[in-house]
Amino acid sequence: MAIKFQFNKTSLNELNKQLKVRNKTLPTLKNKESALRMEVKRAKSKSEELVNQLNRAINTHDYLAGLWNEFEPNLISVKDVNLEIVKIAGIKTPSLKEVIFEVKPYDLFKKPVWYNDGIAILKELAQLGIESEIYLSKMRLLDYARKKTTQKVNLYEKVQIPGYQEAILKIKRFMEDEENLSKASQKIVKKRQQEEAQL
Repeated sequence: MAIKFQFNKTSLNELNKQLKVRNKTLPTLKNKESALRMEVKRAKSKSEELVNQLNRAINTHDYLAGLWNEFEPNLISVKDVNLEIVKIAGIKTPSLKEVIFEVKPYDLFKKPVWYNDGIAILKELAQLGIESEIYLSKMRLLDYARKKTTQKVNLYEKVQIPGYQEAILKIKRFMEDEENLSKASQKIVKKRQQEEAQL
């Protein structure tokens, strides 16, 4: 990225301001990047932990597999999932507030005794699955933001800051050369005037 500038003091002052802003912002961006990296890891491990809990819960209830044939599949459903927005390092992420289930009424005398336990088991499994998906979604959002922040850090560190420093150096050298030429020409003019005055 070529930085546009002119060889004058105004341009030099503007470039110095831009350089100062980037040098001030860079540590903040680096902190944000490391915080996001940590949060991505945390969300990923939490999602994996919930998936493992879900698998363990399914395996725990594996012995009931034959009974599920008697269970009515449309007896329980997820009515709503309430989420809240939580900001992590300035990024809005979803967080599970509660899962609302809808259980259709059934006759306790006609249905097997274990139906209540079955409903509780399904609620637990659904809760774990939904929570795991929300953590995956959170991880994706945070990882996307982390990548964008990393790009910005690299842009500042590897392109813009060195570019501004180089441009400032060029302007300073140009202005010094111009001043030296001006002084040299003044000396030449002064010397000529002195020689003319002596004649």
